[in-house]
Amino acid sequence: MKNLLFEHLIFAAALLASSFASNTAHAAVQVVTSTQDLAALTAEVGGADVVVSTIARGDLDPHFIDAKPSFMVKLASADMVVVVGMELEIGWMPALLTGARNAKIQPGSRGYLDASTAIVPIEVPSGSMDRSRGDLHPQGNPHYWLDPENGRRIARVIEARLIELDPTHAVNYQRNLGAFEAKLTQKEADWAAKMAPLKGASIVGYHSTYDYFFSRYGLKIVGFVEPKPGIPPTPSHTLELGAAAKAAGAKFVVVEPFHNPADATPIGTASGAKVVTVPSAVGGLADVKTYFDLFDRIVFTLTGK
Repeated sequence: MKNLLFEHLIFAAALLASSFASNTAHAAVQVVTSTQDLAALTAEVGGADVVVSTIARGDLDPHFIDAKPSFMVKLASADMVVVVGMELEIGWMPALLTGARNAKIQPGSRGYLDASTAIVPIEVPSGSMDRSRGDLHPQGNPHYWLDPENGRRIARVIEARLIELDPTHAVNYQRNLGAFEAKLTQKEADWAAKMAPLKGASIVGYHSTYDYFFSRYGLKIVGFVEPKPGIPPTPSHTLELGAAAKAAGAKFVVVEPFHNPADATPIGTASGAKVVTVPSAVGGLADVKTYFDLFDRIVFTLTGK
């Protein structure tokens, strides 16, 4: 009787061990991204083999995020962190990573991915970097996800790192990336066709957020509502920019959801340009849930198509 009970216990233990091993082998990779755009791209590539969460919501200015303890808790259990880099998160991500005390995701580790390594930056400043020039990024403009071709490059480095961390599911990541790229290629053709009539048009930005997008589709930047990066508009600058926008025949003043469109209204009134609020990130508006939604909305707002 004792032998039979012992055999049952051994069998139960074996089943439990097998179940644990199975669950461990198929445990999803826990990924935390600094922004919703990176979360959307990671989800496209990772599929069912990753669990993705983000820190900065798309309707918030990613330059200014509170380093909450809850974010540190989230990072403490992460297998991988993906950041925009180029000092976009300099005001909050270093403190969060330090507070998380997770060696797997510290800079220099395999679990830390700086997505900016995938792209060629624009607007890299030269000369002195003193505060009189505003909130400049010494490595260039960090809003690179707003060129859809950079989305392709970001997805590729995410795939490569996921395969490195989780080679068991390499085939899945490769398949997911292929599907994403195929859809992106189709969407890029559609966006390019719709944006073609605006090529060469003059446009005003609030911040240098959309510069990669403007460059991709051939729009000319007259200036920015901010006199210098991160510096609030002044009456004299607003007056000058309104005159410059009128002279250039600017069609739009483009404003992010987290900036006040009232700051742009005088420029629109003086120049005849239409003031439009468009999302600068996934999650920037309630119905912008994917990377494709983001460009669909921007293109539709500017073209009506």
